[in-house]
Amino acid sequence: MRLEQVDTPALVLELDAFERNLKLMAAAIAGRGVRLRPHAKTHKCPEIAKRQLLAGAFGVCCQKVSEAEALVEGGVADVLVSNEVVGAPKLERLAALARRARIGVCVDDAANVRALQAAAQAAGASLDVYVEIDVGAARCGVPPGEPALLLAREVAGSAPLRFAGLQAYHGPAQHLRSAGDRRAAIARAAQAAHQSRRLIESAGVACPVVTGAGSGSFAYEIESGAYDEIQPGSYVFMDADYARNEWPAPLARFDHALFVLGTVMSRPSEQRAVLDAGLKASSVDSGLPIVWERPGLRYARASDEHGVLEIAAGAPAPALGDKLLLVPGHCDPTVNLHDWYVCVRHGVVEALWPITARGAGY
Repeated sequence: MRLEQVDTPALVLELDAFERNLKLMAAAIAGRGVRLRPHAKTHKCPEIAKRQLLAGAFGVCCQKVSEAEALVEGGVADVLVSNEVVGAPKLERLAALARRARIGVCVDDAANVRALQAAAQAAGASLDVYVEIDVGAARCGVPPGEPALLLAREVAGSAPLRFAGLQAYHGPAQHLRSAGDRRAAIARAAQAAHQSRRLIESAGVACPVVTGAGSGSFAYEIESGAYDEIQPGSYVFMDADYARNEWPAPLARFDHALFVLGTVMSRPSEQRAVLDAGLKASSVDSGLPIVWERPGLRYARASDEHGVLEIAAGAPAPALGDKLLLVPGHCDPTVNLHDWYVCVRHGVVEALWPITARGAGY
């Protein structure tokens, strides 16, 4: 089947660009003394995770227990839930999963450590536990320094839990448009991580790993020397929001590989066309999609089932039934709207990969 025969809306993965992105990340970290643990919350797909592992990744991350279950069921053997997991049902499932694979999780509260310990003991399992520190995101995490040490001691004394290190991720820094602003934000994060690790180790507690970083900043985490492991996710796809970042050389610039395919379903005027790809096909939380390689067409607004395009004067106008590719504003939640990737190479469908962890938000 050719791409133009695919019914819409559809989530399209351009395989050549995707594979270039895998190789570019591998080249970017080669010889830099860090390992790659890419974030599977971006793609929610064991098929993609296994290709990342073949390209040199050490393991993967996810954000929810149900995502981790989908990945392990799909053949991934090392998963870090880079998030706090609270509540008896989730902890029971997390501990059960740790009997099948190496599983890590983050904590920022001593009560959560005790609950994790009880769940692991009941399951006869062990868990890698990372103390999350707040390095600037103002989200989860204990303050760097003494609070991190206190919690690290709690984990280290709570067998069968293993204190695995520090989670030090700065989410908002990924989308600072200026490369200089991103570098400065990560320099502050790295200093907090380095000082916390030094304090923990000086107290006699081994701190094997500092992990964190994302697609917009990983070069700066590597540059800092404070990180042993990086967690970029969006690099495999990229999106319209990341495209707005400044990417001066020598920063790695990844290709757009993920698209939403839509069909022109209405041409109500010379200046307007309507696609069948609206809010249920592409997330707009980080901005509207971009119409790919069609100058003069602008995705102007979205409703549930409709995407309204503005047609500039003199631009080649799409006809009723034409199919257009959109670069989504935010790849992660867009993926969560679809059941599978339509994997395309040179305009021909090569495979369908199920988005196994779609809707896995618990």
